[in-house]
Amino acid sequence: MKDEHAEFSKRLAAAMRAMGYEARPSILYKRFNSRYRGESVSFQTASRWLNGKSLPEQERLVVLAELFRIDPQTLRYGGKDQAHKNAPPFMWPDQVTPRYQALFEDFLALPEKQREIVGNLIASLTELAHKQK
Repeated sequence: MKDEHAEFSKRLAAAMRAMGYEARPSILYKRFNSRYRGESVSFQTASRWLNGKSLPEQERLVVLAELFRIDPQTLRYGGKDQAHKNAPPFMWPDQVTPRYQALFEDFLALPEKQREIVGNLIASLTELAHKQK
């Protein structure tokens, strides 16, 4: 049983790194809770997942897989092809890393009012950058 947990934690950490994140419980905890609509998980739960002490329930596993763009089956059990299968159906420009893709998806998941605030912030920062050139 412990080997199963350890192997899962390796796959989870690798999926996080593939998205440009450090495989740290604090990052996993924040990213997971920002996307999960059920009861939040604790820092300790995220730590146990990453340290091979426990496995997430299926519903949470699916959210983890979506967050880090990996097939839930592959994340849970491994497999020959551990490629990120939940990639968007269109091609992003090369400079748009998987991490920025996920941030954009997070942005789209925000309520309209919050998207407007973020959009205004980006517009202001862009304007400031142009003035400084």
